[in-house]
Amino acid sequence: MKKWFQVSLQTKIVGLSAALIITVIVLLASIFSYMQFVESKRQAEQLALQAAKSISFMPEVKDAFQKKQPSRYIQPLAEQVREQIGAASIVVQNREQIIYSHANQKWIGKKDKEAVNDRALLFGGYYTLDGEGTTGPAIMGKAPIVISHGKYTEVVGVVTVEFLKSHVHAQLIARIQQIILFSLAVLLLGMIGGIFLAKSIKKDTLGLEPHEIASLYRERNAILLSIKEGIIAIDHQGFITMMNTSAKNMLGLQTEYLHHHIIEVFPYTNMIEVLDTGIARSDQEIFLNEKTFILNLTPIIEHQRIVGVVASFRDKTELKSLINTISEVRKYSEDLRAQTHEFTNKLYVLSGLLQLGQYKDAFEFIQKESAVHQTQNRILFDQILDSKVQAILLGKIGKASEKKIHFSVDSESTLDTFPEHIEISHLIIIIGNLIDNAFEAVSQQSEKEVSFFITDIGHDLIIEVMDNGPGISEEVLNQIFTKGFSTKGTDRGYGLANIKKMVDELGGSIEVYNQPEGGAIFSVYLPKN
Repeated sequence: MKKWFQVSLQTKIVGLSAALIITVIVLLASIFSYMQFVESKRQAEQLALQAAKSISFMPEVKDAFQKKQPSRYIQPLAEQVREQIGAASIVVQNREQIIYSHANQKWIGKKDKEAVNDRALLFGGYYTLDGEGTTGPAIMGKAPIVISHGKYTEVVGVVTVEFLKSHVHAQLIARIQQIILFSLAVLLLGMIGGIFLAKSIKKDTLGLEPHEIASLYRERNAILLSIKEGIIAIDHQGFITMMNTSAKNMLGLQTEYLHHHIIEVFPYTNMIEVLDTGIARSDQEIFLNEKTFILNLTPIIEHQRIVGVVASFRDKTELKSLINTISEVRKYSEDLRAQTHEFTNKLYVLSGLLQLGQYKDAFEFIQKESAVHQTQNRILFDQILDSKVQAILLGKIGKASEKKIHFSVDSESTLDTFPEHIEISHLIIIIGNLIDNAFEAVSQQSEKEVSFFITDIGHDLIIEVMDNGPGISEEVLNQIFTKGFSTKGTDRGYGLANIKKMVDELGGSIEVYNQPEGGAIFSVYLPKN
């Protein structure tokens, strides 16, 4: 079931893009606004101080202080400057704080007791203030009016230029509004870009959402790990994009070969040819690292264009091993059928004797067969407790009876259940082939004797098969385990080779030698652990 809180990729990209752009815009706008505020205040202070200085240096203003009614001369000059610089008011005062100039003419001639002019009047300083002016909260620049009397100078008044804070703030707000408008335009462009980006990514991901891609990736890895066949994929340039564990093991690779060219890792595969032609290839046999592989090549086609090739391959030696195992199982099945056939024949003989009234002969026949089976069954079922070995031996007993071979299980044989790492396919190949070779070795003898012995006493499992055949000549004794070697004709020589392979896989050893009185003994030693 789809979860309600899952959000589509497009929504995520657009939302995250918008959030990022808004965050950046807010931060930049805040920083810029603060810098603008500081700069606007600094500019207002500089302009107020500079204007105050300029007025205080004017000769007309200095001369007016030595005349009657200074305001008649100072007010027009101050108003002219105020209009030019956009100040709220330019206040000119004498030492007694009497106002000679003001934007509001009602203030002219009055005394401003709240004015802070000490630094200018007492010390002749030039400075700025941020506080309450005559027109309200303002940024003020103050400059003393100094008149020279030859040997000394006198501070006769103060010029104060006021810029209302509200006016400075209004200018700042206007600039911030411009920033907001531009920011909204950038945000809109960012969201449009985010939508196009989301659509592009959606197209690249074949319309899949991230959680769907993650699910496919997990499933892909699980599938590749579960496949026993080797899988290799290459891109349109021939570089490896994917290789599963089975492929690495079969090719004997110890390092990572992703993004290497296929020729470096797996040459002679025709993958480049399939990449060029787009024609698939099936069941190709190639030889590499002393192994034969069965190879299938399939081109990857997207939008009528070949974008890569996938190769699946399997070690042919594994297939041969599987075929050999199937052959051994078939042989085991045939042995069971032979046993059934033998007992059917004996039942027919017994039925015939009873129908002819030969009850004594029938009784003796039953006693004889019963004695043989009791002896065999006692060893087989009381001393050999592994059901797989019991089944194999029962089949061979029936086959020996059919071939008129005296096949016996040594009375000293003892066996508990086999370890788990030894499978029935191993037993069929080892025990079955040893007994079959012994049967074949005594086939031309007048008296056919084959003996089987098995024990698990000690650290090893010991299996021995003895026969009274002609034995093995010294010339070929060292070659009998070679695959394909046989003295009995063509298409032979696989049984002993398969036995040797199974014994080696299980970490065991096999020995063979001739008996002084004739015949051969094969001994197999398999470690329990």
